[in-house]
Amino acid sequence: MFFHAFNGYMKHAFPRDELKPLSCDGEDTLGGYALTLIDSLDTLALLGDKERFAFSVEWLGKNLRFDINKTVSVFETTIRVLGGLLSAHLIASDYATGMRIPSYDNQLLHLAEDLAYRLLPAFDTPTGIPFGSVNLLDGVDENESKITSTAGGGTLTLEFGILSRLTNNPVFEQVTKNAVRGLWACRSKINLVGAHINVFTGEWTQKDAGIGTSIDSFYEYLLKAFLLFGDEEHLFMFQEAYGAVMRYLFTDPWYVEVNMDSAAIVWPLFNSLQAFWPGLQVLAGDVDPAIRTHAAFYSVWKRYGFTPEGFNLATLSVQQGQKSYPLRPELAESTYWLYKATRDTRYLDVGRDIVSSLQYGARCPCGYCHITDVEDHKREDHMESFFLAETVKYLWLLFDLAVGGDNLVESGPYKYIFSTEGHLLPATPQISLVREHCSYYGAYCRSNNSSLRQELHSPVISRKSEEANGSGVHQGWGPTALLSALPDREASSGSGLVKGLCRGLTHGQKIGVTYFEPQFKTKDVSSVDKREANVASHKSPVVVISSDANPTYVENNNGSLEESSKTEMDNQSAEQ
Repeated sequence: MFFHAFNGYMKHAFPRDELKPLSCDGEDTLGGYALTLIDSLDTLALLGDKERFAFSVEWLGKNLRFDINKTVSVFETTIRVLGGLLSAHLIASDYATGMRIPSYDNQLLHLAEDLAYRLLPAFDTPTGIPFGSVNLLDGVDENESKITSTAGGGTLTLEFGILSRLTNNPVFEQVTKNAVRGLWACRSKINLVGAHINVFTGEWTQKDAGIGTSIDSFYEYLLKAFLLFGDEEHLFMFQEAYGAVMRYLFTDPWYVEVNMDSAAIVWPLFNSLQAFWPGLQVLAGDVDPAIRTHAAFYSVWKRYGFTPEGFNLATLSVQQGQKSYPLRPELAESTYWLYKATRDTRYLDVGRDIVSSLQYGARCPCGYCHITDVEDHKREDHMESFFLAETVKYLWLLFDLAVGGDNLVESGPYKYIFSTEGHLLPATPQISLVREHCSYYGAYCRSNNSSLRQELHSPVISRKSEEANGSGVHQGWGPTALLSALPDREASSGSGLVKGLCRGLTHGQKIGVTYFEPQFKTKDVSSVDKREANVASHKSPVVVISSDANPTYVENNNGSLEESSKTEMDNQSAEQ
């Protein structure tokens, strides 16, 4: 299925953005820069096609440019293009993936950085929530709409966060975290968010709260930012938001849309984008409601052969004006995650039904077509790039897992988080262990460590202050902790960063292991004095091994390892 559509694109549409699978032609839908090829890169790698993967990476490195006069969606460009480039870069540059390209010299990373710089002007708003669109050459147009969707402003954290870690530039991650904080600060008293918001005033222009259209991936990235980066601030927001969703939107097994302030039901509708939710619940560890909801969503697929964009729960019929199925991946995605969690073969049956529907209802001469009406299966001459980035990827992973899962995701060198576009984002030490140690040159480092030379980076993008929007600063590792640690930080700026110039990766850090030299605790006070002197000279964390071989970590108020005072150690020795 993948190669039927990919080969059709390369033969008839490349280098245009997307394929017209009925007429075997191409069309530019986003920026005119081979969108489908970029979106398909990590799927090629996952399927083990080294030849096509290498050709595609080399062609993009030589021919792709973003200095063009095109106004593009910040959201779509981030998840499809920026995410596609970063995922492919991480695969092509790493021998451990088995897809290392010998001639590759970080060309895709440079392109991703250039693209991200061109998206940055969109974040220059009073709330920190970005505009919906930006011109890649001229920035934000003076007539650009100030209204954006919650998903559009809150689904950028993973891609920009990875870019910050790969380029040692904290600005990318910080602007997207500010955007999430800006949205969360505008939540209702019952912790719900609406669908559309004014990026200048923070006022909601559409107060319908749901888990589908315009909001869906906001919830997704709250959890995944914690899973990939260990960001506890995002975990706290997810826990609060998830609790509100399950309390006010969940009418077992369906989800409805309610007013974000009063929780009154405004729209008893199953939206096809909601189908990602059971998969997210699996990641969050809440499997039982995920099983029930997935079964309900799948019943709609069985009824029509596809899921319509809208299914009215009051009339149990397709919502007028929402009859299409644009090859969406969400049901296949949740099916994969539930099979991975339960190993229940019923999910293989679901996957088989999805494949059958696509093969008999959507397959076209050169690819796969949109279904304009799920009731009569009329086809449209268009194929979204996410069909190759997500839909067939999740289906292939589902069936490959059933026969052993010998692939990059299941058996590769890293754990992978999928972006909302299905791109593979690896939890490497450089990306995921920033909070444990200074894992790369220019990492976010502990601000009170005198052995590190720190630089204060001046604000680049403005945002609403914590005092104005009510969002507190989370204490802990990372840029937010450093912001709060600055003694001369003005309360209204909220945009300074401290970046430590840290040592390079040690051998242990490269493979995700920290080595400790054991030091043994005794009742001899003089030995404690010697240990303190040794700690003071090395400026390293203390790991004290007690007589029962259990290490004692001395922590400060922020939860980081810190030298204990002589008095504290004496007391601990006396107690033992």
